[in-house]
Amino acid sequence: MSPRARTSLIVAALALLAAVVAAGAAVLSAEERDSGTNNAVQPTPREGFPPLALSLGVRDDSEARDLRRAVELYEGDRRAAARQLFDRYDSLEAKLGAAFAAWPTSADRIEQLGALFPRSALVQLHVGLARFWAGTGGALTAWREARDVEPDTPYAVRADDLIHPDFAPGLPVFVPSFPYSIEGGTPAGQLESLRGQSSFRGRLLYGIALQRLGRPLSARRAFAEALRLDPNGVDALVADAVGRYEKSDPAAAFSRLGPLTRRFALAATVRFHLGVLLLWQRDVTEAKRQLRLARESEPGSRIAREAGRYLAELARVGTG
Repeated sequence: MSPRARTSLIVAALALLAAVVAAGAAVLSAEERDSGTNNAVQPTPREGFPPLALSLGVRDDSEARDLRRAVELYEGDRRAAARQLFDRYDSLEAKLGAAFAAWPTSADRIEQLGALFPRSALVQLHVGLARFWAGTGGALTAWREARDVEPDTPYAVRADDLIHPDFAPGLPVFVPSFPYSIEGGTPAGQLESLRGQSSFRGRLLYGIALQRLGRPLSARRAFAEALRLDPNGVDALVADAVGRYEKSDPAAAFSRLGPLTRRFALAATVRFHLGVLLLWQRDVTEAKRQLRLARESEPGSRIAREAGRYLAELARVGTG
């Protein structure tokens, strides 16, 4: 991965959600639920290999580079070469990668890792994926464990995607109404730079970075700090609302964001983020209405342009 591509983890604009809406959850459809553990039912394994969902964040050490390369090889159907790279390391990520590359003979090994590391969201997510692929049941149980034991991780976010396949995957990311740039060079340097900033904008941008890295609880805390610094600011209030979004409790975000449409009737950011959250709920019709209101309320603004991009992408994929 190039430095520019890695940097995009923090500073790039939020990816268009319309493609997500069209594609749906990457692994499970709404019909693919936990089959239970009824031993009288013969397991029906799926073809191919289960997906490998390693998240290395802003790491750029030699192991992280090798693991990213190994995942690329795995996804490119070069699993023997991927396993050679995974076998060089002793981390949990590497152990899981090696086990997945040896599928299906490694199913027992993956279950063993699950028993050894019951409090690891990384491991429990992949135990669930292995169970789902093997057709043995119990996948949903493992994904719930992944979500609950380490909720402030990208693995918990991914597990929640699989628990709620009717929602768009991932979590919505706040988009500030002001332009910004981040110093630090590398992604790790950028994150460290933001971590040390105590200003309102610094806390807000740190929260965005944490959202992009799959750390929703830490992002929520950063947004709460920004709100304390600017308790009546529309960006702070909207970020705090968006940061509270959970698939198991969408009302936590909507109950805060909805009233802001009256308090800040002409603020594009309120309508825009309401539209984004509605896209996550797959309410495309109402989402488009809110995005149009965002585009019209502050023509030429950064948020209005972003709303226009979303609307154009929705039209491109056939929902316009």
